Amino acid sequence: MRSHYCGQLNETLVEQTVTVCGWVHRRRDHGGVIFLDMRDRDGIAQFVVDPDTAEAFANADRARSEYVLRITGRVRLRPEGTQNPNMPTGMIEVLAKEVEVLNTAATPPFQLDEHNKVGEEVRLKHRYIDLRRPDMIEKLRLRSRISHNVRAYLENQGFLDIETPVLTRATPEGARDYLVPSRTHAGSFFALPQSPQLFKQLLMVAGFDRYYQIAKCFRDEDLRADRQPEFTQIDIEASFVEEDDIMGITEAMIRQLFQEVLSVELPEFPRMTWQEAMDRFGSDKPDLRIPLELTDVDDLMQQVDFKVFSGPAGAEDGRVAALKVPGGAKLSRKEIDEYTKFVGIYGAKGLAWIKVNERAKGLEGLQSPIVKFMENVVEELLDRVGAEDGDIIFFGADKARIVNEAIGALRVKLGADLELYTQAWAPLWVVDFPMFEADDNGRLSPLHHPFTAPSCSPEALKADPAKALSRAYDMVLNGTELGGGSIRIHDQTMQSTVFEILGIGQEEAQEKFGFLLDALQYGAPPHGGLAFGLDRLVMLMAGAKTIREVIAFPKTQSAGCLLTDAPGEVSADQLKDLNIRLRQKAKAETASE
Repeated sequence: MRSHYCGQLNETLVEQTVTVCGWVHRRRDHGGVIFLDMRDRDGIAQFVVDPDTAEAFANADRARSEYVLRITGRVRLRPEGTQNPNMPTGMIEVLAKEVEVLNTAATPPFQLDEHNKVGEEVRLKHRYIDLRRPDMIEKLRLRSRISHNVRAYLENQGFLDIETPVLTRATPEGARDYLVPSRTHAGSFFALPQSPQLFKQLLMVAGFDRYYQIAKCFRDEDLRADRQPEFTQIDIEASFVEEDDIMGITEAMIRQLFQEVLSVELPEFPRMTWQEAMDRFGSDKPDLRIPLELTDVDDLMQQVDFKVFSGPAGAEDGRVAALKVPGGAKLSRKEIDEYTKFVGIYGAKGLAWIKVNERAKGLEGLQSPIVKFMENVVEELLDRVGAEDGDIIFFGADKARIVNEAIGALRVKLGADLELYTQAWAPLWVVDFPMFEADDNGRLSPLHHPFTAPSCSPEALKADPAKALSRAYDMVLNGTELGGGSIRIHDQTMQSTVFEILGIGQEEAQEKFGFLLDALQYGAPPHGGLAFGLDRLVMLMAGAKTIREVIAFPKTQSAGCLLTDAPGEVSADQLKDLNIRLRQKAKAETASE
């Protein structure tokens, strides 16, 4: 129906006849001459309709915003003074000969160029309108280019694209499963996969030594800006590899992706242990663009007569950390109070601080409600953090976990609020994660998943599991975890040892993971892999604030779809087929009887 997209029209087509289809972006009537800005997925172009072409003029006259038109006309240069060099099609216009209205349109719920004035709920409810915006088109075009580039790279490296099941069985992987009742197996349920983890390991056992998949994954968990109940994962697994092999392959992939899609040469990917990341930044995904670091002051605070600090400093699971902010003394008391409320979100009971106004004056040059409690260590404290005039020092004192989360988050917020970023892109590998983490009752759970290989023997693991490290690695970019992976357990003895430490007995292990444990008996090769969050990757590369902006039809924060009104009720016949009876309906029926 068309010869060109709107965005393809340029000076090379002058005097040629073209046919274009699209939506009316804007209509202007200038003294009997109608100007139509037409839009499609490729861009916007200007069309001029004169009264001389009666039928075309009549159709253009009745056209309104978002009408679907087909226009045939002659490309010409715009008159001098009306050209727009900032617009790809801004040097030309099309003198219309024929204008055909393919479909009318109701008044849209919002103007495409005024979407910022509309709440996100309205945009998601009418997502098909929102997706017409050039900004959204460009984000989805970028997503397509990223997927294509990743596929091409992995195919070039000998990886095979192999699909794994979406209907599988429930296995504990850290989040709640989405369950699907079975009609043919009454009382039994499928689960939607949280990841293709077990199947990709089985593919390694089967001999497909290089696998990848751009896979849909599902997790029933609380949502935030970079989470969705269904998300897309670039899943990669390979056999006969060690950590450096997987990290080298995937780092080269990301480097090539940024170079070809954004023309960005990423800087060096440094490696940092998990422990160093937590000590210096309070996070296992530190944003290295921000030149602020946490400094341990436990030894100093054990010497002060201030239990808020000396208590955590002397506790086995406690920590006192200082965060120096250059130039931060300019922060007002109101701003400091706001930061105090912010760290409270992470469990911090308060936020102590010292302003360094004139260090040369000693205690008189410091401003703080707590400095009187640490007169005996204040000079050593200032030396340790490298404090200078005009700085502010914030403190976190509590259990190490709370201090890391609260002051680590404060570091990121200060970096954004004070615009402290030193570079555009800061990649990082975080390695040597703990194998397990303990809850408040001391019960161990895997930091990643129970198929991650430890870096020690089964005997050493069993002797001191709390101190064991795993062969896991995460790729971090600008404070966002792009992907995580590990070398997997390929030995049945080691896998059984891990299950034993986790309190998973032989019977339970066989029930939940029997198919994997059986497969490990039949010549499982050493293998490992890594999975990237495609949505997060696109979000970062597009400069979007949430992954909802780079997904065509996302869910809301409450895991609902405003467009389709899902989840929704189903008919009684459907429930009957599945042998399901809803509790509230059962109560209502009992009451009526």
